[in-house]
Amino acid sequence: MTSIMQSGLSDQSTRPACPEPFALVVGRALAGAAPDEVEAAFRRMGLRPERVERADNAGALIDGRLLRLRFGEVALLAGQASAAAIECADPDHPATSRLAASLPPDWNDAGQAWVFFEEPRIADDRTQSTRLREIFKMQVLLIDLLDASHYFWSPARLWSEAEQFRAAVTEMLASGMPPVLHLIAFRLADSGVGAAVRTRGLALFGGQELEGRMPAGWTVAEMVKRLSRLALDIMLHGPVADARRMRGLNPGEWVSLSPGRGRKDGGATVMVEFGSSF
Repeated sequence: MTSIMQSGLSDQSTRPACPEPFALVVGRALAGAAPDEVEAAFRRMGLRPERVERADNAGALIDGRLLRLRFGEVALLAGQASAAAIECADPDHPATSRLAASLPPDWNDAGQAWVFFEEPRIADDRTQSTRLREIFKMQVLLIDLLDASHYFWSPARLWSEAEQFRAAVTEMLASGMPPVLHLIAFRLADSGVGAAVRTRGLALFGGQELEGRMPAGWTVAEMVKRLSRLALDIMLHGPVADARRMRGLNPGEWVSLSPGRGRKDGGATVMVEFGSSF
C-alpha cells in the first residue's frame, strides 16, 4: 500500500544538508555501463551530453563523470549518485516521506542511482513555474531512458514510483495542473495544541508552506485532500498575501488562511483552520 505522508513525525528530524533542488532517479538500464556508453545513450535521447568540470554542488552529489544535458532551454547536470546524495535520499530516515511503495533493497547498488539538478544560470525572463515545467519534461525522458522504478524529489524529501510520477507529469502537460502529490510532502506533526498536517516542498513554488490543525474526528486523508487543493492554488497563482476566510470543500464548510509566520529558512507558513457553519 502506498502512503502520501508519514505519521507522528515532524520536520525537526535531522538529516544531511544537500544542495537543492535535485532529483534522484533509480533505474537499472545503464547500471554497469561504461561512461562512454552512458554518453551515447543520452545522445540518442537527444539530450546533447557534454563533459564538464566538477562544481561545488556537483562534488557533493555526483560520483564519477559529470555531464551537462540539454533539453530546449534547460540544462541539467547529471551523473551517478554519490554516497552523500544516497544518504540524503535515505528512504528509511525519519525525515523522508514516501508516496511510493517500498524501494527494492538493492536500489542504491552501484550504477542504479542517478542525480539530476539544474545548472546555475544567468537570470532570464522565464517564470519559476515555466522553468520547472521544462525540467520535469526532461526528467520524464530520463525516467524512460533509465527504465526507472523510483523517483526522489529533494525539496519535499519525497519518494514516488517513477511510473506514477511520469503519468502525473504527462497529465500536467495536458491540463496545466502540477503533480502536487509527487512534489509536496504532507507530514503529520504535533502543533502543540493537537495534531496538524504540514506541507514540505511547497515553498519552492510559492515561498510558503501550509500548516493545518486537524479538526476532531477528521482523518489524515481528509486533511491532505484539502491541503493539496490549497497547495495547488499557491503553485498556480502565487503566495497567499492576506488573511482570508472562504468556503471549504463541502457545503457548510469554511477554511481560514492566515499567512506570515516566519521560518528559519526565510520563508513563511500559512496557518490553515477548517470549520463548519453549522
